[in-house]
Amino acid sequence: MVPPSRRQDTAGRARADTRARILHAAQAVFMERGFASSSLRTITARARVNLAAVNYHFGSKEALIREVFERHLAPLNRARIAYLDRLEAEANGRALAPERIIEAMVAPALQVSRDPVKGGAVFLCLLGRAFSEPAQYMRAFLPAQYRDVVVRFKRALMRALPQIPEQDLVWRMHFMFGAMSYAMAGNDALQLIATCPVDGADDAEAVIRRLVPFLTAGLQGSAAPAPLTAVPASPRRPRGSGGVVARKAA
Repeated sequence: MVPPSRRQDTAGRARADTRARILHAAQAVFMERGFASSSLRTITARARVNLAAVNYHFGSKEALIREVFERHLAPLNRARIAYLDRLEAEANGRALAPERIIEAMVAPALQVSRDPVKGGAVFLCLLGRAFSEPAQYMRAFLPAQYRDVVVRFKRALMRALPQIPEQDLVWRMHFMFGAMSYAMAGNDALQLIATCPVDGADDAEAVIRRLVPFLTAGLQGSAAPAPLTAVPASPRRPRGSGGVVARKAA
């Protein structure tokens, strides 16, 4: 007769295995089809479980999406802050060079990309996709995940770049996060631009080696925004016209 404790251990391992299979399948399906177009039935078929298993472990599709992100994103952002803490401790009170701060942001992502068990490389692509096509419930979830990271890295960058007004630095950080997300989302645009095979296009480390100096140059650029002299002014419509004047003129 099997002891109750052994039966409980076996059942616990089975539940953990089912949960892991669902998360792995969901991550792959979300990456392939997007969040809105991915159905729970497609995910359960990929994971070889029934629909009740998803409801038991996660409760809903939205909760499953959050769990897919949390299992990578929470430890990733903790690693980023820990990396920055270590660099600041080594600097012994001196401001860090901007490229070291950016390194602290992107190097932990490289470690995630090297995790084949949890599909880290796929997750980074999925994370980039989440910012380019965010669902409504992601608009609150993702900023909450990044809040501590943004506060810490903004403080470090303000010390590293005291000549940049805070308002400009905010914009530059916005562009920095956008470039990082776009780079992680995939290399479709890179392949479109290139006229020949691009070395390192599928290598996360090669991408990061090129990304860090690009972001550093953007953060350290001229403090004054460039004037837009070549942009024509938009024609102003009479208030309340609703486009009627334009249609009549045509």
